[in-house]
Amino acid sequence: MTMVEDSTPAHLRGNGRPLTEERTLTDLKVTGAIPRELDGRYVRNGANPLSGFSDHPFFGDGMVHGIRLSDGKATWYRNRYVQTPFITNPALDILDMAVALDMKASKANTHVVGHAGKILALEEGHFPYVLDGDLGTVGPTDFNGALKGSFTAHPKICPVTGELLAFGYSAMPPFLRYLRVSADGKLVQTEDITVGGPTMMHDFNITRNYVVFMDLPAVFDLQLAMRGEMPIRWDDNYPARIGVMPRNGADANVRWYEINPCYVFHPMNAYEDGDKIVIDVARFSHMWRASSLDFPNPYLWRWTIDTRTGKVSEEQVDDRPGEFPRVADSVVGLKHRYGYLMGMSDAAGSDPAGVSGSLVKYDRQTGARSQIDLGPGCMPGEPVFVPAEGGKSEDDGYLMTFVYDAATNSSRFVVMDAATMESTPVASIALPRIPHGFHGSWIPASVVS
Repeated sequence: MTMVEDSTPAHLRGNGRPLTEERTLTDLKVTGAIPRELDGRYVRNGANPLSGFSDHPFFGDGMVHGIRLSDGKATWYRNRYVQTPFITNPALDILDMAVALDMKASKANTHVVGHAGKILALEEGHFPYVLDGDLGTVGPTDFNGALKGSFTAHPKICPVTGELLAFGYSAMPPFLRYLRVSADGKLVQTEDITVGGPTMMHDFNITRNYVVFMDLPAVFDLQLAMRGEMPIRWDDNYPARIGVMPRNGADANVRWYEINPCYVFHPMNAYEDGDKIVIDVARFSHMWRASSLDFPNPYLWRWTIDTRTGKVSEEQVDDRPGEFPRVADSVVGLKHRYGYLMGMSDAAGSDPAGVSGSLVKYDRQTGARSQIDLGPGCMPGEPVFVPAEGGKSEDDGYLMTFVYDAATNSSRFVVMDAATMESTPVASIALPRIPHGFHGSWIPASVVS
């Protein structure tokens, strides 16, 4: 008997299988009780190729999945493709240089945030795309002509000033630009920043007074792109550095600090502690060294920059892997006690039912770690913290995410108690299968009605 090998890429198998149907569901089954104070939308983005195929996990078309909560009810679930040029013209090639340089040609597949009355669907090589409150696509934005290049998938909203702090990187000079958007949505500052070369900078950090860039050894290689391959590789000769700059500063104000080689897609948070800057990150030992699918396990680490001595101490916090770290939006850039991430487990052979994950909570003051195990074959996404009304502590609130259950091939939206980390959800909403995705946000009705 001849075995037929499945040639489907790993990222398109199991719950990576694309879902091309757009749905609106209003008759939603809720177990538990949705807190009446929750008035807004949970929206999550992800790569979901319209054609059913993509060469890499990062290349799929952006599809947002949203749940509208109001007055103790789940009024709808919607999933919608972001209407980018790749949807209107599926023949476009993301690796074609002319396409890549068109700032409107975004996949819009990585993150979604609410700011200044708009919902923004984001990826890191192009303009943001504006969505309406029903997740329909309004179109790309260049902030009234002020944005001249790419815009990160991971801007930070300052809880003190309301500013949206961001950056954009490029495979060609200028390799990095810092961007500052006012609380009312105007791009008010653009600064070219000197880095060691065409580094792939997925995310960055902010503190109350600074922005912190991560200049790490994953770099662009245009020869790979010309061969139709993922155009980023690991470079052992590229120094790893952290750059600290005042939030209203410029290139001349950046101070660089050397660290050990590594890669970080996502920090948990950063803050100032006297003369020190503390940064918690999900750290990879390397990225894309052997191939474009070389993803070692990430672990939570803490970097502490001593701005007086110029030294950085590096400490591994946990020996269990996890990614997609978050803190409460109210402490972004400020000292956090609690952080959350998606805990990961290895697959049990090739059986999807053996893959499971957890929602993990770290108390960075006491060092305690707690988690919610969701059961065999159940995999959550990134945990998003939403504060409880009248909460008295930083962790007084809820964790929200989609959970996929391999046993039933279905998903659910869960609202968990972040303070107690009880395994029974405060509320759970039954949903059809939602493919694994990337990042999401809770967007209160006060931001988008």
